[in-house]
Amino acid sequence: MSVFLSRTREALSVYYHKRVFILLLLGFSAGLPLMLVFSTLSFWLREAGIDRAAIGYFSWIALTYAFKWAWSPLVDRMSLPFFTRFLGRRRGWMLFAQLCLVGAILGMSVSDPVVNLERLALCALLLAFASATQDIVIDAFRIESAPEKMQAALAAAYQVGYRSAMIIATAGALTIAAWVSPGDDAYNLEAWQTAYFAMAMLMGVGIITTLCSKEPQVDTKQADDKERLLRAEFAAKYPAKVAGALAWLYSASVLPFIDFFKRYGKSAILILLLISCYRISDIVMGIMANVFYVDIGFSKEEIAFISKVYGLIMTLVGAAFGGVLLMRYGTMKILFLGALLVAVTNLLFAWQAYIGYNVPFLTLAISVDNFSAGIATAAFIAYLSSLTSSGYSATQYALLSSIMLLFPKFIAGFSGLYVDAFGYINFFIAASLIGFPVLLLVVLVNRSQNQVLIANAASTEGSIDVSTDVGKPPL
Repeated sequence: MSVFLSRTREALSVYYHKRVFILLLLGFSAGLPLMLVFSTLSFWLREAGIDRAAIGYFSWIALTYAFKWAWSPLVDRMSLPFFTRFLGRRRGWMLFAQLCLVGAILGMSVSDPVVNLERLALCALLLAFASATQDIVIDAFRIESAPEKMQAALAAAYQVGYRSAMIIATAGALTIAAWVSPGDDAYNLEAWQTAYFAMAMLMGVGIITTLCSKEPQVDTKQADDKERLLRAEFAAKYPAKVAGALAWLYSASVLPFIDFFKRYGKSAILILLLISCYRISDIVMGIMANVFYVDIGFSKEEIAFISKVYGLIMTLVGAAFGGVLLMRYGTMKILFLGALLVAVTNLLFAWQAYIGYNVPFLTLAISVDNFSAGIATAAFIAYLSSLTSSGYSATQYALLSSIMLLFPKFIAGFSGLYVDAFGYINFFIAASLIGFPVLLLVVLVNRSQNQVLIANAASTEGSIDVSTDVGKPPL
């Protein structure tokens, strides 16, 4: 018993680390802007009398997050005047993005959608762009701040801060607007402007955290050496300034891909296949979840309370537990466990569809499902983080995290047709079954990466320095 308690305390000790607390606060900073350009903004616009078509156009601002990989090379390889000099590359970019966020939210707080909707739209676009940039740099900061075994704990802390901020940016902003409003149901511009001003002030949490945190020590020598070599090669053909620009562009945009495929070889295809399929079971199921709740007879209040309260709590608990498991058993084992749990728990919803309206069972199903999803997400984030290499963390993680949603989202688009044709019970069983091939992919990827690791280790015997050829070793 004493041995078990000792190991438990050792596993939990990861959450006492200063970096975990820093990621908690940075998660808050990342989650706060998101809802200010989505549900909260839509509420404001509709109350101001803006037509539904215009509000629908505002949703296109969300595309900014989907294309953040396009400028992630800038975050990786470009230094910002003043910011990088005094804070370092990661903290410099982070502070720059946060200051842009404050400016954008303040711009929204002094806008009137009735008088000048275009200005509000531009401020919202700047907010989304700065928010996506902050996401890029925080991901890189997290990866470079701690070893792989701590990544799940950092991811769990980040999720807690992120989700908490989302609640404040929605329920909190609406509450502030209600306090300032004179008390009737009439639209009050000052109430919304005050709410957004308060949200801008809350961004101070991220700014203070950035200023008080420590810049991660990253070995960029390999990437810098390659850029210098490229500059020399281009200088033989082009003027110096053109050669420098081409060398930087190539090293920032192309070398991250070359680096990834060079390090993992043939197993890179298996890795990308695993990434693109890992979340397929829960994403396909999740698309129809709310529709299912409504069709089976649950009220809005029941869905909101069970899904948002119990679901959120169990997701965060699962993510925290995933961090403990990762410290104890390693990434690949928990990656396998997470995929298995997500696939199996979807069967609970098939049983829910069979028994019909039952609040206690829905509470159980959502709690268990979200707990499993928390474990899987923590392990998956740790795995994605382990695939990046020094000097290219921001670019590679932004690309990998984008790939993970493409195929599942595409398949999920047909979920409604499947339900219409075969019913909810068969749909949830199918959503469970498509998750099981992922288990085979985890096994194959683990075996393939181990072979690459052995081969790389053998190739380095007797070699003085092969860091420019091998890069960061795989798992």
